[in-house]
Amino acid sequence: MYFYSPSKERNLLWLLALIQFTLIMDFMVMMPLGPQIIQSLQVSPAAFATAVSVYSWCSGLSGLLGATYIDRFDRRKLLLLIFAFFAISNLACAWAVTYPMLLLARAFAGVTGGVLSSIIMAIVADVIPVERRGWATGTLMTAFSLAAVAGVPAGVLIGAHLGWSAPFLLLVLLSVLIWGGAFSIVPPLTAHLHKVNPSLQQVLRNLAALFSDRMHLEAFLLTFVMMVAHMLVIPFISPVLVSNYGVSPANLGWMYMAGGAATFFTARPVGRLADQLGKHRIFRVFALLSFIPILFITHMPDIPFVAILFLFPCFMVLVSSRIIPLQALITTLPRPAQRGAFLSANSAIQAFGTGCGAWVGGMLLSQGQDGHLQGYGNIGWLAVGLASICVLWIGKIRGHEDLERA
Repeated sequence: MYFYSPSKERNLLWLLALIQFTLIMDFMVMMPLGPQIIQSLQVSPAAFATAVSVYSWCSGLSGLLGATYIDRFDRRKLLLLIFAFFAISNLACAWAVTYPMLLLARAFAGVTGGVLSSIIMAIVADVIPVERRGWATGTLMTAFSLAAVAGVPAGVLIGAHLGWSAPFLLLVLLSVLIWGGAFSIVPPLTAHLHKVNPSLQQVLRNLAALFSDRMHLEAFLLTFVMMVAHMLVIPFISPVLVSNYGVSPANLGWMYMAGGAATFFTARPVGRLADQLGKHRIFRVFALLSFIPILFITHMPDIPFVAILFLFPCFMVLVSSRIIPLQALITTLPRPAQRGAFLSANSAIQAFGTGCGAWVGGMLLSQGQDGHLQGYGNIGWLAVGLASICVLWIGKIRGHEDLERA
């Protein structure tokens, strides 16, 4: 465990949150740009879902492979290298002019994003004591809010005037600036390194051991099911609003801005509640409360856009608040020697769940003769059903710190 002054700790966390911001914006901006991409590249909703999913699948695969080497290097050097490749991947997305090119570019972005997510969570787990990890996770989750408040609306606005590829150029610029900050702020992080690096065979054996541990498998499966439930609904909010309710693509930015502003002020308090009242309890509370906006948005009557603008923040707050205590709980599960590999594997499982959720959601949607998307209501019920399983399941998850204190 490292020991930094409160100011250095805060600076590091906010720097990691900014990197997380670019990752989340890169993923999130695809969703409100969906109607433009579908029209520009002449693809179906299912093909668009595949473009969303390929990022997550490649992110999961790279995160899983990252478990074989993430603990073998200085986390600072690895962070700077992979973040530079992430900027290049967004440049490739901006240059994509056909659907196959977009798929390849999104796959490249997913590969870099998966490793970055693992590195960020490993740094948090190394630096932040377990009793404040909920707060730290909440701080990182503000990146989601910032992406929704600033990144996604800016991307939608730029995309509406300059084309759907313009937001990816904006991401390149932001990544270059944040990379400079990371070069100055992130210290060398080498305490996890052994004097003699383990062989690849030993690393693979350790990775296999992660998946042979019953507690790990239960945590991985919980992560997967929760992310499937999460992503069944979210990627298709914009296409459904545009196709079924006549919402202008340019107005989607206001909706995401309102939702992001709400979550910006709730993410850290939710993290503190998880630290104070228990991560299991807070997860259950917000998971159950989230069923209301999920079922509403997937069965929404024809209401004015102003009403959607006021209701969408409720959806964003309750749905995103489920993830904060879950992520904080997961970081307590592995022993320090396994932390980097475990979090890499868990990030991979999370990404696979994200991709599968978006892909299954796209497969369950169909387009009627009137151009409306059909089947969204059934997707909402499926998402609620899967999340209900997680509410019951989370009681099985106990971190090694909890077991040692028991």
